Amino acid sequence: MADQGDVLTNLDNITGGNGANGANGHDNQPIAGLVTQYVKDLSVENPRAPDSFQWTEQPQLDVQFNIGARQINDEFTEVELKITTSAKSSQGTAYIVELSYCGLVGMRNMTEDQRHAFSYAEAPRILFPFARRVIADAVRDAGFQPLLLDPIDFNSLYLQQLQQQRQQAEQLAGEPAGEA
Repeated sequence: MADQGDVLTNLDNITGGNGANGANGHDNQPIAGLVTQYVKDLSVENPRAPDSFQWTEQPQLDVQFNIGARQINDEFTEVELKITTSAKSSQGTAYIVELSYCGLVGMRNMTEDQRHAFSYAEAPRILFPFARRVIADAVRDAGFQPLLLDPIDFNSLYLQQLQQQRQQAEQLAGEPAGEA
């Protein structure tokens, strides 16, 4: 047994000795993390195969993505990263891939602003590399070169969206009321 002088940390001293404000055993610190991730929906279309494998024209790629969040209960939120990509040329559509990649996120002791930021910026950042791999594999399995999506700065996009919403709110507040 260690002598009292060998104690590394006295847990009572962490909260000022009363043990009431976050002492050992109390769960009051903000925490968030990914519980699980999964493919919710995947659609791969290769409408012009096998003709499209002979096309020599470089296709135009179109990549669209959207982020959604659905609160499951007080502690869990499903974050959905939707990615749609297509390759089209003057000869037609080579392929279309639509992916809905989700993560179940656990969040506790967080303000609403923190929950929103984690759901729409941090969670998509965590999910994106896995969704990117699913897209690359789906395009490859359709018979084409794998599509490697460029990394996305979800935090910057989130901040841009917030700024746009604030500007729109300010514009609406500054407009004169209509006359009746």
